[in-house]
Amino acid sequence: MKKSWIIIGVVVLIVIIVFSSLKGTYNGLVISQENVNKKWADVQGAYQRRTDLIPNLVSTVKGYAKFEQETLIKVIEQRANATKPTIKLDATKLDANTLAQFQKTQDELGSSLGKLMVVVEKYPDLKANQNFLQLQAQLEGTENRINVERRNFNEAVQLYNSSLRSFPTNILAGMFGFAQKPYFAAQAGAENAPKVEF
Repeated sequence: MKKSWIIIGVVVLIVIIVFSSLKGTYNGLVISQENVNKKWADVQGAYQRRTDLIPNLVSTVKGYAKFEQETLIKVIEQRANATKPTIKLDATKLDANTLAQFQKTQDELGSSLGKLMVVVEKYPDLKANQNFLQLQAQLEGTENRINVERRNFNEAVQLYNSSLRSFPTNILAGMFGFAQKPYFAAQAGAENAPKVEF
């Protein structure tokens, strides 16, 4: 009789230890996943800031660059594309294809803004305009924020994906439907130095 109580006690103790370990692993995955979601929200916030600055920048440039309507229209179109409801991504449904589509749209907007800044070089009065200078500084700061937030997102994804793939967490992750998250990648052609022509 005494022996059976010892065996039952050992089994109960083992079950408690295993349950505690699984609980800690599961909770760790949830915390890591929520960290990825938060970092994704930060990325979207940085892109939103850029999108919000564009109308002010365009209206400031429009007064000076009357003959550059094509460039201004392109920037406005790209901004509209970047803010479509289908482009806004939910971090819980983030996969490689949707992230690639989001990134493509944002890269196109960034390219249009780059062309706008080249157009600005033709207008010395505009480059000296205080409103434009402030908007340009804010836009440059926003681009830096975007880069920082994308890097932070990739770091959070790396930690999350690493924990998902680690043994024995990978077994528990598969049982509860945790899936790997995609990384932000460099824009296509980013490895090539830009051509500068005078």
